[in-house]
Amino acid sequence: MSDHKALVLDEVRKYHQDTQPDGAFVPGVSEIWPSGAVLDEEDRVALVEAALEMRIAAGRSSRKFESTFARRMRRRKAHLTNSGSSANLLATTALTSHLLEDRALRPGDEVITVAAGFPTTVNPILQNGLVPVFVDVELGTYNTTAARVEQAIGPRTRAIIIAHALGNPFEVAEIAQLAEEHDLFLIEDNCDAVGSTYDGKLTGTFGDLTTVSFYPAHHLTMGEGGCVLTGNLALARIVESLRDWGRDCWCEPGESNKCLKRFDYQMGTLPAGYDHKYIFSHVGYNLKATDLQAALGLTQLDKLDAFCEARRRNWRRLREGLDGLPHLLLPEATPRSDPSWFGFVLTVDAEAPFTRAELVAHLEDRKIGTRRLFAGNLTRHPAYFDKPHRVVGELTNSDLITEHTFWIGVYPGLTDEMIDYMVSSVKEFVGART
Repeated sequence: MSDHKALVLDEVRKYHQDTQPDGAFVPGVSEIWPSGAVLDEEDRVALVEAALEMRIAAGRSSRKFESTFARRMRRRKAHLTNSGSSANLLATTALTSHLLEDRALRPGDEVITVAAGFPTTVNPILQNGLVPVFVDVELGTYNTTAARVEQAIGPRTRAIIIAHALGNPFEVAEIAQLAEEHDLFLIEDNCDAVGSTYDGKLTGTFGDLTTVSFYPAHHLTMGEGGCVLTGNLALARIVESLRDWGRDCWCEPGESNKCLKRFDYQMGTLPAGYDHKYIFSHVGYNLKATDLQAALGLTQLDKLDAFCEARRRNWRRLREGLDGLPHLLLPEATPRSDPSWFGFVLTVDAEAPFTRAELVAHLEDRKIGTRRLFAGNLTRHPAYFDKPHRVVGELTNSDLITEHTFWIGVYPGLTDEMIDYMVSSVKEFVGART
């Protein structure tokens, strides 16, 4: 490192230290966010260092993050993307590749998913001309079950795409077994659940493909960003092609002729020797991330264990503090799981002497941020009214979630004092109305 660069980065550290807020929490005045990035001095330095080196496209930090994250998540390959939503799009689209031959999903094929979730888990199904098959979830865990998924399997079912709800694993081992028995693909949307385990095994290691988000609300952040992971090298190659314009070449940006036969290919009806860097084997996108994002991701990754433990600790403190409170259904971990929680879910009993909206208003008035359980029942949103889909069973719990459910934060930026204030605020509201 040059003396000039070292001096600049030392000033960045001083700047970070000089601009930090005092951290004093004032109940009812200080904002308690439901989620957010926790960024420190090393994160700031990593971003500035990448900027100083003008690493404005994907480069060495991106490659290092992909290899490091793949090892950490027990997958053979990881491909960075510009968002978790793009990761879902790539994972789903990969299943339609002609390279999968008879296993490739075709327009009209069905994909099982849940009605109560985030839209970009479901949207790629529709965007690829496939048909989502919606099943309900359980209250308490907010996940579906293997029994519900099995009931939904029909003659055109080809895949299953489900998110681990707010960090709480679904019955992923059982559903992976169902997928194997019925020759279905399984995509785990692990965007909210990095670090969670089921049967002692990391979520994201059960499916054919796994997606992760690095939006500031998630377990790690790059500002924006996401990742597709897999243990299947053929699927990894398809994901890479789709992410990188659909090109057939696998050279990294700035590389040429890594295969030593760049001008020896003959594909399609192109002339022999056509430059492999400009041969396209998929109708793809440009969904890459940048080294600026990856540099931040690498410093964040060093703190993953601490972040996950803080989320578990904050969730336990809320759960213990609110235990036994009437009229509220408290969340439960799926049996045999150890969630790395994304949020703390509360469902107000339909017969309670108060409504969800009244409790949310009380908390928001006290500067305690709340969020809905994403879209609630997606089939009730105008975007999906005229879209092909199938529903198996009643969506009773998804409707209850739409009306009565919300969540509050557990992210690592929350202190014990904040958690205790959240608990006392809920207790005060319920106690005054019971």
